[in-house]
Amino acid sequence: MDKTKPLDNLESGDLKPKQKRKRTKVVRSINNTHKLRRRTGRSKPGGLRRKILLTGIELLGLGIAAFCTIIMLLGYSASRFSGTNFFANLLPFIVGILGLILVASLFLIGWWRLRKWLQLYSEFLTPGLSLGLALLISWLVTHDQFTLTYGHFRTLVGGKEEAGRVTIAHQVYAAYRRHDAAQLQKMVNRSQEYRQAIGDAARSFNIDVNLLHGIAATESSFIPRDSSDGGKGLFQITRVPETVIAQARKRLGTEIISLDNSRHNAFVAAATFKHYLAEMKGDLFLGLLAYNIGPANGGLRFIMQQYGAVDFTTIQPYLQTLPRDYPIRVLSYSLAFRLWHKEGKLLAYEEGNNAIHIQRIGIPGLHTDW
Repeated sequence: MDKTKPLDNLESGDLKPKQKRKRTKVVRSINNTHKLRRRTGRSKPGGLRRKILLTGIELLGLGIAAFCTIIMLLGYSASRFSGTNFFANLLPFIVGILGLILVASLFLIGWWRLRKWLQLYSEFLTPGLSLGLALLISWLVTHDQFTLTYGHFRTLVGGKEEAGRVTIAHQVYAAYRRHDAAQLQKMVNRSQEYRQAIGDAARSFNIDVNLLHGIAATESSFIPRDSSDGGKGLFQITRVPETVIAQARKRLGTEIISLDNSRHNAFVAAATFKHYLAEMKGDLFLGLLAYNIGPANGGLRFIMQQYGAVDFTTIQPYLQTLPRDYPIRVLSYSLAFRLWHKEGKLLAYEEGNNAIHIQRIGIPGLHTDW
């Protein structure tokens, strides 16, 4: 008798009750395995890759939501509990941070349980929910109110350096607010004649075009002329390093530079500003200040070494009014041009929610687009 007869070939009548029960359990086990594989996608080609992709989408959505939420909560806490008193400011802020950690832990536990329940119905529900959460948080970020919260967060992390930058930024906003709206609009209209030349120079030297417009507005109000101190043309070019002239020649593709030519004038100005910005290690305020001072008295770098100054804030007390205010004036005009290009009009700073909206748009060279 063949004792190795396969289980599947046996008639049900040939089996004893125990064998029947064993066969039934085996069949059920096989069926359950097939169902599980169909549910998880393991039996289909590419199922593992799809699972990795969906998990990646889920983690990406949760990461974006967490990133934006942390910034908002920390920024709000830094604003709400700003101060140096231990019980009124520091202790509540610390308690708030501990509360944030606790809430984040509870959220992760809840998400894990929700995830297991949702995957019983579809593997696409969890990634879809995480992306929806990320989109909701991102939508909240686009509101002007987030600008203030983000600013407080930057101050919290940036410390003294960021606090100094914020102080100077508000000087720029104040200067923009003081401008006569009608005169500012006339100057913007005059600038249209030189828009192409300034745009080409800005792109050639990788400079924010609004910054270059702000320099021209401060130097000549877009009325090119020769001044009594030797300044020439649209950007009132005086003495510049020879390397600057060489750079301008190279970008223009010419051997002869004519400062009476507005296009040449703009390229020399862009090269000059780029030179001084590099000399000041990318510091926007010091770069503008160095551009204004030029090589006089050894240049800004020598003046700073003489007085032991390290940044725009510490050098201000040793400067006369005109050069000290120069970066603020340039940036206030640059802000006006950015508003004109983005909004199609000059916004009044004090009207409605314009102040927050203008701060969200930001100062060229100092704030980037969201």
